[in-house]
Amino acid sequence: MKQIVYDFSNYLRQEKGLSLLTVRGYTSDIEDFIKFLEKRKREIKEIDYPVVREYLRTLMGKNRRSSTIARKTSSLRGFFRFLNSRNLLKNFPVLALRCPKLRRKIPSFLSEEEVQRLLDEIRGDGFSFQRDKAMLELLYATGIRIAELVGLDIDDIDFNAELVKVKGKRNKERMVPVGKYAIDALKEYLKWREKKISGEIKALFVNKFGERISDRSARERLKIYIRKVGIDKNITPHTLRHSFATHLINRGADLRAVQELLGHERLSTTQIYTHITPSRLKEVYTRAHPRA
Repeated sequence: MKQIVYDFSNYLRQEKGLSLLTVRGYTSDIEDFIKFLEKRKREIKEIDYPVVREYLRTLMGKNRRSSTIARKTSSLRGFFRFLNSRNLLKNFPVLALRCPKLRRKIPSFLSEEEVQRLLDEIRGDGFSFQRDKAMLELLYATGIRIAELVGLDIDDIDFNAELVKVKGKRNKERMVPVGKYAIDALKEYLKWREKKISGEIKALFVNKFGERISDRSARERLKIYIRKVGIDKNITPHTLRHSFATHLINRGADLRAVQELLGHERLSTTQIYTHITPSRLKEVYTRAHPRA
C-alpha cells in the first residue's frame, strides 16, 4: 500500500499540478485512511461505501472538526478517482461521498489602521530586516499566498511596470500590480541582497546561506515582527491576504477584479470577503439614511 500512496503523491504533483503543501496534506490524509484499512485487514480492492462511512464515523467519534472531516473526505474523493483511473478500484460511487456542509466563517483581517501600524512601526536594519520588511510589504500589496511569495524569482518583478508575475495553484500564472511602498521596500532589500549573496541565484527571497527561504522560515520570521508591534489579534501571513481583499472591496473594487488578483478559480470563493465592517456599515447608513 505504501507504493500506492507514493504513486498517488506523484500523481497529485505531476499530473494535477498541486502545490507541495497541498500534496503533503492529501498524502497525510490518505496515509491515515490506509492505517484504518490495515487495522481492519482490508485491501485496496475491498474498499466499499460502508467501510468509508465507518472510517468517517471514527473521525466524528474523535470529535474532529467539521472542516477536518470535510478536508479528509475531499482527499478520499481524489484518492478514489486516482484508483479508478489506474483500475485499482472499480465501481466505487465517488459522487455519493459527500463532504459535510460547513458554515462559512468571515476571514480574520486587520483594519487599515492596524496594517499601517504593522508596516510602519517595525524597526530594524541589515539584510534580514530589509528582506522581512519587503516580504511584509509585498504580502499586503499583492494579497499573494505565502507559498507564492517564497516561490518568486527576481525576474518575476517588473519594476518599471510595477507588476509581479505570480505562479499560483496548479501552476497558473497571473500578473498582480505592486504599490509604491512595496516597490521601494524591494529595491532597498535588493541592495542588501547584492552585498550579501554572490552568484546567480534566481530566488527573490533568500536566507543567509543564499538559498531560497522556505515557507516555514518565512512564516516564523514574519511572526517575530507581528509580535513586536503588539497587535492583540491572532495574525498569520494569510491575515494580510484577507486584509488586502477586504480593504479593496470596502473601497469599491470590483469583485471579479479582486478574484483575478487573488487567483481564485471561483467567484464564490472571493465572495467571502464581501462582508462589511461595522464602522463601514455605520458610515454608509449615516450618509444614506434621511433621518440618520
